[in-house]
Amino acid sequence: MKPKVVYKPISSPEGIEDHVVYMGRLQNNARRLLLFPLLCTSSTEKSVSPDNSCSDPCSLVLVESIPEGLEYSSNATINPSVYQSWKRLLSQAQSSVDIASFYWTLTNKDTHTNHSSASQGEEILQEMMKLKQRGVRLRVAVNPSGSKAKDADIDALRDSGAEVRVVNLPHLTSGVLHTKFWVVDGKHIYIGSANMDWRSLTQVKELGTAVYNCTCLAQDLGKIFDAYWVLGQDNATIPSPWPDTFSTTYNKETPLEVSLNSTASLVYLSSSPPPLTAKGRTDDIDSILSVIDDAKKFVYISVMDYTPTEEFSKPRRYWPAIDNHLRKAVYERHVTVRLLISCWGNTKPNMFPFLQSLAALQSNKSHYDIEVKIFVVPASEEQKHIPFARVNHNKYMVTDRVAYIGKYIAACIK
Repeated sequence: MKPKVVYKPISSPEGIEDHVVYMGRLQNNARRLLLFPLLCTSSTEKSVSPDNSCSDPCSLVLVESIPEGLEYSSNATINPSVYQSWKRLLSQAQSSVDIASFYWTLTNKDTHTNHSSASQGEEILQEMMKLKQRGVRLRVAVNPSGSKAKDADIDALRDSGAEVRVVNLPHLTSGVLHTKFWVVDGKHIYIGSANMDWRSLTQVKELGTAVYNCTCLAQDLGKIFDAYWVLGQDNATIPSPWPDTFSTTYNKETPLEVSLNSTASLVYLSSSPPPLTAKGRTDDIDSILSVIDDAKKFVYISVMDYTPTEEFSKPRRYWPAIDNHLRKAVYERHVTVRLLISCWGNTKPNMFPFLQSLAALQSNKSHYDIEVKIFVVPASEEQKHIPFARVNHNKYMVTDRVAYIGKYIAACIK
């Protein structure tokens, strides 16, 4: 029996009364708020040089993965799936497919299970393995897996003729290659939260965007891929500075002026960490903070985790940059802030005091409008046994003026 979608208050792990948004309710409320800013036509408040205009008839499609087994009302709006967008990109590919990725588990060999919902991921992998036969070059930049079980897909791709380079960021600087994007034929792209993982297609809530027939944007994203490709060579070092071939003129000061779905829009791609950011590219943190600071009416954010700390540093450090800008927006400009944060089996309890601290700003006396809700994806008894599944993995922010989509490679669209 499929789980019903419900919306009800529960107590958080810290005993705080929060609201839990079960999967389907979010879909009805959030989508219409996200679409409009993506198509905002305002372009007069940013300087756009003649070289930053693009005449391509770009088509943008929001795509998402909705975990299996959920029911929705008959009038719910459903976007195309991530699976459908990947299938379309592969079928349209004529010369090249470049993929930047965190890890690969499109089959369920890593879980030692035989779950039927892995079929979509397995199909995507099979289509990729046929690209060489079609004369299409496949290049994959990937983070070191650290596990032979997670190398099976990569080994299969290599055997089929794909070119694979492992980008060892811990050796080069620090952190991991957490990017998830595609560049196809130098004119189509995908950017989103979904990993190259079968669960990202059928068991995890994901959101991304596919942009078609947009050479100007695809070539700019291609520069970021090319940087990863260089860093995946043996004995690679990070150039300082990066050669001009990696530079861009599209950034938060001078975004790309482009038509998206026949609507005038301003777009740029941000990246991180700074050592990998070539001249002209906006760093992720600068992009995120500028979007918050630009908001006049509201800031809505959906992410898996929210903690104003450097969780992986030793010793751990307090890092309040985003948190401070949200508080400033509420306090100084009376901007409405909504946070939708995931809760699942791997959620760290120390996240909840930080969220409560934000939510405490709102009261009948303060007139500050900020609200925090917890997003839970329900699971059947069978689904509970799928590791690292049944979670909202989205990473996006939408304001009354701008949409920010992605993870570490972000499309900022006005």
